Amino acid sequence: MSAAGSPESADDGPVRGSARPSGLLDVLRVASVVLDAEGRIVLWSPQAEELFGYDAHEALGQYAARIMVHEKHVDLVVKLFADVMGTGQSWAGAFPIRRKDGSTRLVEFRNMRLLDDQGDVYALGLCADQRTVRRLEREVALSTRMIAQSPIGLAVLDTELRYVSVNKALEEINGVPAEEHLGRTPREVVPGMDVEALETATRRVLETGTPVVDQSTIGRTPADPYQDHAWSVSLYRLENAFGTVLGVAVSIVDVTEQYRAGIEAEAARRRLALIADASGRIGTTLDLDRTARELADVAVPELADIAAVDLLDAVVQGRRTSLGPAESAVIRALAVQGYDSAEALQAADTPGQVARYAPDRLVTRCVRTASPVMLPEVKDEDLVHIARSPEAAELLRRAGVHSYLAVPLIARGEVLGALDLKRTRNPLPFSEDDLLLARELAARAAVQIDNARWYQSARETALTLQRSLLPSHPPVTGGLEVASRYQPAGATSEVGGDWFDVIPLDGGRTALVVGDVMGSGIPAAAAMGRLRTATHTLTSLGLDPNVLLEHLDKITAGLEQAIATCVYAVHDPHLRQCRIANAGHLPPVRVRAGRPPELLGLPTGVPLGVGGVAFSTTTVELEPGDRLVFYTDGLVETRRDPIDERLETLLSLLDGPDLPLEDVCDLLLRTLHEPDNFDDVALLIARATAPD
Repeated sequence: MSAAGSPESADDGPVRGSARPSGLLDVLRVASVVLDAEGRIVLWSPQAEELFGYDAHEALGQYAARIMVHEKHVDLVVKLFADVMGTGQSWAGAFPIRRKDGSTRLVEFRNMRLLDDQGDVYALGLCADQRTVRRLEREVALSTRMIAQSPIGLAVLDTELRYVSVNKALEEINGVPAEEHLGRTPREVVPGMDVEALETATRRVLETGTPVVDQSTIGRTPADPYQDHAWSVSLYRLENAFGTVLGVAVSIVDVTEQYRAGIEAEAARRRLALIADASGRIGTTLDLDRTARELADVAVPELADIAAVDLLDAVVQGRRTSLGPAESAVIRALAVQGYDSAEALQAADTPGQVARYAPDRLVTRCVRTASPVMLPEVKDEDLVHIARSPEAAELLRRAGVHSYLAVPLIARGEVLGALDLKRTRNPLPFSEDDLLLARELAARAAVQIDNARWYQSARETALTLQRSLLPSHPPVTGGLEVASRYQPAGATSEVGGDWFDVIPLDGGRTALVVGDVMGSGIPAAAAMGRLRTATHTLTSLGLDPNVLLEHLDKITAGLEQAIATCVYAVHDPHLRQCRIANAGHLPPVRVRAGRPPELLGLPTGVPLGVGGVAFSTTTVELEPGDRLVFYTDGLVETRRDPIDERLETLLSLLDGPDLPLEDVCDLLLRTLHEPDNFDDVALLIARATAPD
């Protein structure tokens, strides 16, 4: 190892110019003394002056034994001197000396015979304070032992970043013998480490002298070329007594276990966060498709790059099913989500599409066995067992799908379908931890999906019943032109009991009915059907509106837990009037040409089923061209707006050009009915025409 600034030849030839001293002799403070054959001092170094306390003028020409050793050792020293001079053999030992100031000090001596070109004999004595020598010996011994036995990898790099010294621990860390380190750089020995960062840090330490402590680095060495390891690296600049930079000391501690434990802890934290996130994001509604999308959204990109939620088609249709070993799986795609992988998304089934997966497909095995299927490393030949077709398999290959996982969606002991996961951008294969997380997500989501599919089935049943009970009326009846709409509630709610009816009567008259059974679902729809049937029967009796409502009130009271509001009107085109009774319902709107729309001031009455309160009939004029607008509260009521403001909005929408009635229905629904409304809507608009 050369000191910084020392000129060297490129071919390891002799040093040209003067080399700077290393400073070790200065640390030892070695004194040099030359004696003639008589034992007189002929040369006396400055270090000798410092060690013995005599300057050169006092020492030169003196017998050495007189001033260099204690008087009690003079005879022994004279004999040893004579032996060295007589035999030519060197001698070493330690003797106490008495310094000029009278103090005593133990000094290490090294003596040897010298011969000049004249044949004269001299003695060279090298002396050093024994405490200094012993201290250096201990430090060297300690350093040597610690370096050799330390479990920490230790090395010394010269100023050109070449290995000068390597201990056993670093040999084992790097997997390279010590002799193969020497003269080479870390870039040459362990290229799998982050050598750029290491070299940058080392040069900075050489330049500034500021140590680098516990710098983390990740990489691979020949000792374990297939696994990433983590190391804590510390760097310290080495200098001699003159401040000359000698190189850099490197210590390397393998912290792979802590690193992996940290990664596992962070992964566990992310898994818990993902599960907590899933609990809040999956199942926010009872809409089946939306619940499936929420599951796919949670899985991407934290768990997979592509996620698909598929249900067995029989399950969607409300049937239980089981697959035999040779049966294909008929699967309905509900949701697919992808992270920057257009080709993989193209290979996935489109939501709503029904596809048949052969018995050898992995998703078929997953739903047939109710067990996860995981391929940590997907090979090209595996893709045909993942995709539904060879074309889709080719798209997955081009997308770079390298890891696959499918977990069954199981709720209440029934396999509903599968959560299908693929990785393209994420370089890590699916692991057992990923499998546990996917199963947890699937288990939580399956319950929500099962709830949604049963709710959807019940809702569709109620909606079918509801629609079957609503009338199909001609656009013109008697002296009226009529348009109507029924809008079920949003997907988060069940079907309600709203209804309308247009009933032709004798004499060209027409009965108009709009009602709302409180509650939702099949019970409300069934109660609505019974009230509608009763209304038809009572209408045929020619009863006044208030009397008809009294009969309906009694019928409603006989229904289990049924309350309803209703407006019943009878239009007579010849009298150009309507006779209307109200049972707790919102008032109809009358629209007349040249006048602002108005809410009819009818006695509100009480809802049907309350009982004990009489109803009254109000007669209102209705000239040809005038319109009556009947509606249920789902059109105008919201959770955040006062009902008066919503009714004003309704009137303002009706205060416009005289549009076709169908267009008016669409305008009111489009403007007033909000998607997240939890109530359904019945809307009926009648325009008076001239009698035939």
